[in-house]
Amino acid sequence: MRMTTVPAPKIDPVVQAQYEAYPYPPRNPEDEKKRLVVGTPSALTELEHFVFAGRLPKQLKLLSAGGGTGDAVIMMAQQCQTLGIEAEVTHLDLSSATQAIAKARAEVRGLNIRFIQDSLLNAEKYGPFDYIDCCGVLHHLKDPSAGLRALKAALAPTGAMGLMVYAPLGRTGVYPLQSALRRLTNDSMSPQKKVEIARHLINGLPDSNWLKHNNLVTDHRGSDSGVYDLLLHSTDRSYSVPELLEFVASADLKIVAFSEKIKYDPTYFINDPKVLAHLPEDYFERAALAEEISGLLYKHVFYVTFPERAAQAEAKNGPDMVPYYKEFDGVTIGRNIKPNQPVKGMLPGLQVNLIMPRLAGLIMQSIDGVRTWREIYAALQERLGGDTPAWEKFWEQAEETWNKLHSINVALVRQPSQKA
Repeated sequence: MRMTTVPAPKIDPVVQAQYEAYPYPPRNPEDEKKRLVVGTPSALTELEHFVFAGRLPKQLKLLSAGGGTGDAVIMMAQQCQTLGIEAEVTHLDLSSATQAIAKARAEVRGLNIRFIQDSLLNAEKYGPFDYIDCCGVLHHLKDPSAGLRALKAALAPTGAMGLMVYAPLGRTGVYPLQSALRRLTNDSMSPQKKVEIARHLINGLPDSNWLKHNNLVTDHRGSDSGVYDLLLHSTDRSYSVPELLEFVASADLKIVAFSEKIKYDPTYFINDPKVLAHLPEDYFERAALAEEISGLLYKHVFYVTFPERAAQAEAKNGPDMVPYYKEFDGVTIGRNIKPNQPVKGMLPGLQVNLIMPRLAGLIMQSIDGVRTWREIYAALQERLGGDTPAWEKFWEQAEETWNKLHSINVALVRQPSQKA
């Protein structure tokens, strides 16, 4: 296994002290023997759909920028290895202690990853990359727009990024407590002393405190690294949907799609026809409305790319596309669901209750990641004979079923040349 390391540059001493003392998120490399941490963005199933228009390249250069203890880079490297994709995977982070954990995780799995200790502001030196993951980092920079521009400079012309930044309403209570702790601590204190003070404050919060009642944000109830990252970080900002659009535009990039699209759909939170009649037509205006009404967005997970390829980056569903599931046992659920029965589940902060069409169970059972919709229909004709619904009826309900599952990020599509 080859690993390379570039010497560390000069970095912000306050931020360095934080992540040297408290690598984030806390991970035990030995856990790699029993599980793979997967998530959004950057799972290869998502990249195929959201970034590469349903056709995953056979060769990839991937970067995890500000990769922390390695969740994204381990996931991408392992999935590339499993799928037989020739990949150069790079982990870029400023903390030696944090990167040491990511290296140990890679060693347990025998993964070939390039490790570089540097700021993401210097990412261009190590590119270009077909895809960049950057989660929970840009909102901690003194100039987030400069960070986003630096990552853009490291992208290949056909590249894209998966990003996560904080959202304000779901983090209600976080920022007043951060302010309180700035009054109670100072930069001369060790990270350990700051955490000690923070824990004493958390333990004695009055019932009127907003964070105490916010179940969307829980880092302060866990590890010391979680306490520090949530409440003691030297720089932390959040973005509403309109502010996010301005942020992305500041680097001359464009949003391809949000993950978990249902959270940005106001029709999921509004059922009064007199209100629905006045919904704005613009997609992002609707997303802003959903954010304001629901109050449940504590982070935005989304994909961005160059404006000229944004409309073509995400795969479009159609009769000749291959539907597939992402970390979802749709076949079993399809076998058990009854006509017009809802699909129920949980997303962080959201109870999902999707009312499915009558044929949803049959359709969900038929999705195997191999056949196109037309091939699925032909197989149903062979199986059901004269009882097969007309194509128009099947396709209408197949689209509705897929759209609802896609809204919670468990159903995607690929081009037929990419059959598994």
